[in-house]
Amino acid sequence: MKNRVSGIKPAIRYSEAFKMQAVRELEAGGTNYEQVKRKYGIRGDGTLQRWLGDYGTGRLGKLIRVETPKEINELQRLKERVRALETALADANLDLVLEREYVRLACERAGIKDVAEFKKKADGRRPTGR
Repeated sequence: MKNRVSGIKPAIRYSEAFKMQAVRELEAGGTNYEQVKRKYGIRGDGTLQRWLGDYGTGRLGKLIRVETPKEINELQRLKERVRALETALADANLDLVLEREYVRLACERAGIKDVAEFKKKADGRRPTGR
């Protein structure tokens, strides 16, 4: 009786030298992934890409961004502006907290119980006499 395992394909193990040869050929140019896969009989869809990451020089598959000096300076200027605006916002929030506490203490010392009502009456406008 023969042992049959249906639907399971045997695992293929490739040597390090084989993998490096396929990657070298791909990196040399003139061929694409499908051509190299076909030539060497590589069946896995992501196998060659994984080998490229493991054994490649990094020439393929990496994104290189080139910026002009103006763009680099602009980025630095914007970062400094954000830092300055964050500092200004923190200062403004601190001033607001101090002002609120000052008004509360002033109302407490003057015997005013409803600070919100006092703020509405003392919003800085002169009474019109109507």
